[in-house]
Order: sequence, then C-alpha cells, then structure tokens
Amino acid sequence: MKEFGLTKDSRLAIVSLLSVLVMLLCWVISPVFPTTEPKAAIFDEVWETVNDNFYDPNFNGVNWKAMGEKYKPQVMQAQSSEDVVAVINQMLSELKTSHTYFYTRNEPAYYQVLGIFAPRSPDFRQQLKKFFPTSKIEYSGIGIFTKDINGKTFVSAVLDGSPADKAGLQVGDQLLSVEGRPFQPIQSFAEKAGQSVTLKIQRSANPNTQQDIAVTPTMLDATTMFLDAMQASTQVIEREGKKIGYVHIWSYAGDQYQQQLEEELLYGRLKDVDGFVLDLRHGWGGAPQTALNIYTAKDLSVTNIPRNGTRNTYHSQWNKPVVMLVNEGSRSAKELLAYGFQEFGIGSVVGEKTAGAVVAGRPFLMQDGSLLYVAVADVYVGGNQRLEGNGVTPDIVVPFSPEYAQGADPQKERAIETVLEAVKP
Repeated sequence: MKEFGLTKDSRLAIVSLLSVLVMLLCWVISPVFPTTEPKAAIFDEVWETVNDNFYDPNFNGVNWKAMGEKYKPQVMQAQSSEDVVAVINQMLSELKTSHTYFYTRNEPAYYQVLGIFAPRSPDFRQQLKKFFPTSKIEYSGIGIFTKDINGKTFVSAVLDGSPADKAGLQVGDQLLSVEGRPFQPIQSFAEKAGQSVTLKIQRSANPNTQQDIAVTPTMLDATTMFLDAMQASTQVIEREGKKIGYVHIWSYAGDQYQQQLEEELLYGRLKDVDGFVLDLRHGWGGAPQTALNIYTAKDLSVTNIPRNGTRNTYHSQWNKPVVMLVNEGSRSAKELLAYGFQEFGIGSVVGEKTAGAVVAGRPFLMQDGSLLYVAVADVYVGGNQRLEGNGVTPDIVVPFSPEYAQGADPQKERAIETVLEAVKP
C-alpha cells in the first residue's frame, strides 16, 4: 500500500531520520548543563567546602551564607559551563584572599596545581584515579603563560625548552588565532600532541608584523614540566670579561627544585661563575623554608687531592654575588624568599612588586573532577609580618609590560647589570 507515493519502508525511514534530526537538534541547543541539578550540586559543594575549610571562621568579614544566597541564582541561570565557572570565581573573589579559586580542565593551572600536590599525598592521588586512570597528570600544550591586555591576548612568558620556545614564540607576541580559531589555552591544542599547529601572531603594534608560526604541541607532564624548564633555563652569560649564571625557577613546589639549584651552583654548570641571577618570576611558589640556607649558612669547604696532585675544592654555601628577579607573577613562598633576601641582605631584589599572595592553600577535588583551591591557613613571616595583600617591593623597580615586547626582557638585563656591578673589582 502507498500513501502520497511513498512505500511503507520509505515512511519508516523518514520517521527514523526525523527522530535522529530532533535528537541532534536537542543536543545542539541544550546548554552544557542540561538540567539544574549538576550546576546546583557543584555550587553547593564549592560553597560548603569553603565554609568548612577557609582559614578564617569570620570569612574576612564577609557574610558567607549571604554570598551563597546571592550567587546561587546566578549559577542556576548560567547557560554554559564557562558562565558557571565565572560566577563561582566571582563569589570566591568576595573573600579577597589568594589561593582561593575554582579551576576546570579548560585551563593549564588545573593540571599544574594537581601536578604540584599529587606527589605529596597518596590520598589525593587515589581520588585522582577516577579522572586520570593512568595516574599521569598531563595535557597537550606548547608551554606558555598569557596575559590579557585591553581585550588582546599576549604571551607573557615562555617555558624554557618548551615547544613554544623551540618554535621561536616570544614574550610580547599577540596571539591572534590557532588554526584560524580564537586562542584557547587547552582546547587549541587538545589531541594535537605531535602534530604541527599554526599560530597567527602579531609581533608589534603594526599589523604588518603579523605572521604564522608553526609549533608542535607535546604532552606536558604537570609533575615534571617545571623542573625540565628550570634545567633548560640554566645558562652562563659572559659580559665584560665576567661569567654570570642564570636559573629560572618556574615552580618551587618541591625539594627537587632546590636540589637542582644547589647541584648547579656547587658542582655543576654554575660552579665557576662570578655572580648569579635567580629568576623567580611567574609560575608557582612552594619553596622550602631552608631554601635560603645556601646563601646564609657558614661555609664548610672540602678539597679533594687525587694522585695527580690537582686540587678540587667544593663549597657548601654560595658566597658570591646573587640577585633575585621577581614580578607580579611571583607568588606565595617565592615572596617569602624575596622578603628573606632583603631582610638578611643576601642580594638585591630586582623587578616589580610581588603578587601579595601569601597564605597556605589546599586543593579539593569536586565530584565532577573540577578543582577548588582554598586558603586553609594564614601566614606570617618574621613573627608578625603579613605579606598577603601587600607583597614585596624590589630594591630596584623595573616596570615591564609584555605588550609587543618582541622578546625583550629589561628586568633580566637590569639584574645582570646589578650582578656585574657587584663582581667588579
């Protein structure tokens, strides 16, 4: 039997096709959270975690219950996961405290925080297995930090030895697009490790300086990437007949960074330099309290004399000139080191005022795998000095904006000049 010239099989095929199209349409127009429950659950979990763990029971004078009542309706009205994250972080900002932030898989900091804390806690690693079955905390990326200035995205730092570094990407480059689409720190490189990706950048304010740069993303291991970059940064700079050592410590969150630094200074590539620049700009804090001992402890030298009579002397302390580099990206325990440098007269601090982010934070894994970082303890240095909200002002202030910097680094240059002045006879 036919109706309107169609067979029964044809009609069934059309009905099936229409059903599929309706399903696809619903999928396309549905928000990231198809129901209110996931949004409500995540919001409640964040609010309760802060309520139970924030270091100040008075929440810095903020009515935390009222904040929940204010922001929950905004979360419920959010149409995308990005909007939900923005609302939650707006609520957290009401506390006016560092180390208090909500991270998702769409930002490198999510993986980097996990990479810092997972090695320290077996319980935390066990929680992560649900979301990282292989136990490897990694993401596909090129190794850059970015900063938004007047609605434009600029490269503010490039990890030494990273794909971006090898491709010639420079601090100050404006990121226009990745493969013809707007730059996204995670999505732009997702599932593209080992494949060439084209970045369109602009090197100066002149649009004629736009160019394409091919870069090959790699899987960045969040537990080792900063140590790798630190090792790649180590160099000996020859100026005016003197040798100046340089190391950039991107993260200080672990004993391995101090061990690597001391190995280079006392026995490795920097053993024979005349002075040293310690760069603590950008990245993460976490430095151990003993990190300054190498500059302040009494030196016990040991000399080895083998059969051929050559003398090899090793020192336990760095007793040559040293200068520290900091900026607004120097945070947490890095700021404590900057404070100590000035307090003990170890050497000059050069750059810009530090972040003023000096409390102790702890990560909490949410039920959906997102990450809540919460300030769980206040921090004072020297007994009564609070750096949170204040930071450390360098001895030599060198302002610097990455906007179209074309790879220039006036802060590093000033630090090198300062060391040279100290080593000259």
